[in-house]
Amino acid sequence: MRRISMIKSFKAALAAGCIFLSGASTGYSAEELKWAHVYEDGSTYHQQALAAAAEIKERTEGRVDIKVFPASSLGKEVEINEGLGIGAVDIIYTGPSFVERYYGPIAISDYPFIMRGYDHWKSYRTSDLFKELSEGYHEATGNQVLSLLYYGMRHVTSNKPILKPEDMKGLKIRVPDSPLMLMFPKAVGANPTPMAFSEVYLALQQGVVDAQENPLPTIKFKKFYEVQSNINLTGHLLNSLLIIASDDAMERIGEADAAIVREVMDKTAMVVSDEIRQQEDDLVAWFREQGVTVNEVDRKPFQDAVLPSLTGDGVPYTMEQFERLGAL
Repeated sequence: MRRISMIKSFKAALAAGCIFLSGASTGYSAEELKWAHVYEDGSTYHQQALAAAAEIKERTEGRVDIKVFPASSLGKEVEINEGLGIGAVDIIYTGPSFVERYYGPIAISDYPFIMRGYDHWKSYRTSDLFKELSEGYHEATGNQVLSLLYYGMRHVTSNKPILKPEDMKGLKIRVPDSPLMLMFPKAVGANPTPMAFSEVYLALQQGVVDAQENPLPTIKFKKFYEVQSNINLTGHLLNSLLIIASDDAMERIGEADAAIVREVMDKTAMVVSDEIRQQEDDLVAWFREQGVTVNEVDRKPFQDAVLPSLTGDGVPYTMEQFERLGAL
């Protein structure tokens, strides 16, 4: 943390010097921020990020110019998280499961079967609990949570029907490279295989892994249905994304413009969330029209398999936090 603080202090001093030098001729210095993520150009996440960047530039009269870099062009998920600390990127979309390695409790909402649905999730994002967890992450990292957005209910795709936990025994399933994503496959006897998002399609196509799990909109825009014959509606995890900015970036643009950024990001998060939720409602029929087998699943046996792990040793959240989330 000391090294990160020194780097941030040096960058802030350098930025202040640039503003002073340019201010004599222009009156202000436009600050360019890099927003990195791993999602495709055509995804809702990227399109709404572009819209947010345009609105921020207009409302700050050009003082804040956000450039958005999609599809892992500035690094995979682990790398862009690390990039916030060294100034390689300024803003990111990232999952709580990746943030867990920096501040464990903030990942609570991404644990299997812990969220009851979209309304429960909306209550959580505006709750005192989420605010406290965001503050804890900020204290641990020096990065600010700007908002939480809905990524969707995750389902297992495969080349065979998966209707009960026993159907997953020994299944080699790709998961994101984060500790919490191992809980569900391990609880049902599968073989979790961490892998970068950008590598999944080819791994499925070549049989390196047997299955993967993601929300329906992601399965569509990443075209996983082209190389998997079955979508099994396990709904084992309600996934979120965080919009995070470094303290350094927010300090460089000043408090007035930072307030605009926070407002626009929070609004954008709900626009994305509502769009993704609507896509989930529409996509089951769409996949079936493409000839994909979509299997309805009794979730209770899967929930029963996971429950002991949710309240056992090793989880990063407290039982008090677990109970507060359940009570929302």
